[in-house]
Amino acid sequence: MSLTLRIFLIVCSLISVFFLVRKIRKAKLRIDVSIFWIIFAVLLVVLSLFPGITMWLADIMGIISPVNLLFLFMIFILLLYAFSMTVRMSELENKINELTEELAIRDRMNRDKKDAVKDIRVRRGRKQ
Repeated sequence: MSLTLRIFLIVCSLISVFFLVRKIRKAKLRIDVSIFWIIFAVLLVVLSLFPGITMWLADIMGIISPVNLLFLFMIFILLLYAFSMTVRMSELENKINELTEELAIRDRMNRDKKDAVKDIRVRRGRKQ
């Protein structure tokens, strides 16, 4: 792994952590979501500072270039994260649908109660 790539990865990781911390402080990013990105950035820094780890893993996996292993690793982790976010989004969509249905039922029940009260008042007015 070239020195330029190592420096680039370290700088990008540190900038990412800086922006993550700013977003967390401004309450624009939840901590549980940001943990993934912080771990990802720290892992990139570690692999950049100790390129022997990447070279060793590349040799074990039969990958010629450690840079290719690094890109493969990043793509794999990001695909896993995208899948988990898709699952989470589906769960939230289901929850939104359930809440919408519940709200519609409550709204209908309130309208029915108002109509029943109105009918009772009308009937009382006729009797008098």
